[in-house]
Amino acid sequence: MLATRAFRPAARLSRQVRRYASEASQGGGNNALLYGGAGAGALGLGAWYLNSGKKPESVAPASKEEEKAVPKKATEGSKVFKGGDQGFIGLVLDKVEEINHNTKRFRFKFDSDDEVSGLSIASAIITKYKGEKDEKPTIRPYTPVSDEDQPGYLDFIIKRYPNGPMSEHVHSMQPGDQLQMKGPIPKYPWSANKHDHIALIAGGTGITPMWQLIRAIYKNPEDKTRVTLVYGSVSQDDVILKKEIDQLEKEHPDRFRAFHVLDNPPEGWKQGKGFITKDLLKEIIPGPKEENVKVFVCGPPGLYKAVSGAKKSPAEQGELTGHLKELGYDDSQVYKF
Repeated sequence: MLATRAFRPAARLSRQVRRYASEASQGGGNNALLYGGAGAGALGLGAWYLNSGKKPESVAPASKEEEKAVPKKATEGSKVFKGGDQGFIGLVLDKVEEINHNTKRFRFKFDSDDEVSGLSIASAIITKYKGEKDEKPTIRPYTPVSDEDQPGYLDFIIKRYPNGPMSEHVHSMQPGDQLQMKGPIPKYPWSANKHDHIALIAGGTGITPMWQLIRAIYKNPEDKTRVTLVYGSVSQDDVILKKEIDQLEKEHPDRFRAFHVLDNPPEGWKQGKGFITKDLLKEIIPGPKEENVKVFVCGPPGLYKAVSGAKKSPAEQGELTGHLKELGYDDSQVYKF
């Protein structure tokens, strides 16, 4: 059983490390900010690998209480985002919550308290804004962090990037202001137990599509997928959704593990320091030869370049390169959000 499996002993690895915190790339694809300030760090890699190489033993069917906990499917008429030729719709900003020095949670309300977003798993929303002096509107995708069946509102966690037109605009908004949105924009279609074990490699706000997937798995008592999260941030204060991630580890210790990698860890930090490296991934995530494994990647350009290679376009995955290619994964085992 996974719950009784002894994790691998800790090993200390000294290596050059590179930052994958979520600085925005500057115009023209210049990633200087993403690659500056690299330094050396030590990684304490301990009890983080979940896969025993065997499928979980049979489990009891969900109880009636567990079944009731799964939100009912929204009807088409109650969904705010219907896709197709619906076009952009305006949602009003209801409240703003500060998370850290450059990141906030924004809640947009629906016209009716009974409406739900109705987004599929996994999918995103496209936002649109055109300033008075802008020749063209700015279009940016965001993944909500609120539940798809949450009635009445939609939450986003958005980091402010210097010279980022959409993030700066959203951060300047006040309750009562309106933002144009359209969706859902389909990403990776998920169904319960589609994979035995998934690995999520995220940097900065790249955690948001991962959280959408994680939330869908653990709110469904029929879904027994195991999840390993590797999450890179600048510091502890920059770890988005940390409270929720920690809670899931407590609730599902045999099926969910999170390994954090910090650029600037506090004294006594016992997890990763520096950047997400090939050696770290080899130790922590399920290997490419294990049955029915899928690896998801989302983060700033530097993370994609090092871990998986960049997407060719929003609709095309592009060639698999980087750490995952070197570790033996193939294109069918990796999805880039």
